[in-house]
Amino acid sequence: MRKHPSPDPSPAGSGSGSSFTVLHLVQPVDGGVARVVADLARAQTAAGLRVLVGCPRGGQLADAARDAGAEVHTWRAGRSPGPGLPAEVLGAARLIGRLRPDLLHAHSAKAGLAGRLAVRGSLPTVFQPHAWSFDAVSGTTAALALRWERVGARWADRVLCVSEAERRAGESEGITARWAVIRNGVDLTRFRPARGGDGGRAEARTALRLPDGGPLAVCIGRLCPQKGQDVLLRAWPEVLGTVPGARLALVGDGPDAERLRRTAPPGVHFAGAAADIRPWLRAADLVVLPSRWEGMALAPLEAMACGRPVLVSDVSGARESLPSGQGRLCLVPPEDPTALAKALGRLLAEPRLLTELGEQAQQHARTEFDVRRTTDAVTGLYHELLGRPRPLNQERISR
Repeated sequence: MRKHPSPDPSPAGSGSGSSFTVLHLVQPVDGGVARVVADLARAQTAAGLRVLVGCPRGGQLADAARDAGAEVHTWRAGRSPGPGLPAEVLGAARLIGRLRPDLLHAHSAKAGLAGRLAVRGSLPTVFQPHAWSFDAVSGTTAALALRWERVGARWADRVLCVSEAERRAGESEGITARWAVIRNGVDLTRFRPARGGDGGRAEARTALRLPDGGPLAVCIGRLCPQKGQDVLLRAWPEVLGTVPGARLALVGDGPDAERLRRTAPPGVHFAGAAADIRPWLRAADLVVLPSRWEGMALAPLEAMACGRPVLVSDVSGARESLPSGQGRLCLVPPEDPTALAKALGRLLAEPRLLTELGEQAQQHARTEFDVRRTTDAVTGLYHELLGRPRPLNQERISR
């Protein structure tokens, strides 16, 4: 580990002992990244850390982080790189200088860019890509993003990936880093089947005012190119040819909402953003996420924890998410509407198979993706980087 200046023991810092101050610098402020940061803030606050979150206004994160016990500070930053980058870096540097955290945890491409440029190795730094920036763009922009990630890795004490596949993707692109892999997790006290023999399906459909009918596929995610809803809509007419009564609901909002509405086949339900996605997960017979890229998507983990089978594109983290043996049924190539349609048709036509897959998925999620294990491992990583002993209760949980 690189040597850093000792933490300032003044009140703005954390002083000595096992408690310390971590600053989560975050952009974007919605979707899975926001849920991950809120889960970390909740667990770390409970563990006695002083947790700060620097993020733009708007989105889900600020309120969720406050509810989790974090101090929230405004950091003005757009979602994508642009001419405002120097001001964003300066804003991050000023925020860090004022708050004087012991450790910086930068989440996603923009915060990873601005945070590492602001600190440049002067403070223990964890960078968590939440999917690689160069996968989200193409051409010259992708080349520049990759070049930056290769250079910027020198200013991260750990590059924290959420799947082995995400780490391998970085290595294969020539990123030399001090790697850590800690898989995403979900709150199993919140994401679980509702009572009833059908796992709450009938009750959820009544609450959502969904009409009775054939099997329901639900896609949950930001309406944007990454999540691949356009691929799903291209596949759906073929699905209806196989399972005429099948229904599809898209849950979420985003920049592609209007375009997707214009191109959607008849009968697709656009639910908009949902403050609580659990009713939609429980209403579904199958949850589908045809992403173009991911690190390890949260929505499939949450669906499995609710006892619902998932169909996902074979991107980073997908194979590691699924129960053993489900890959042949529940993985499809990304950006392949024909393969997606065939897989959807095969699954939606077999309710008994869906039930069996859902039971396997629930057990798998409860065994492998408890968020307490995730948050404990991240906090343990902080202790390692700061050279501080882990509290005994964390050591017990990790075992």
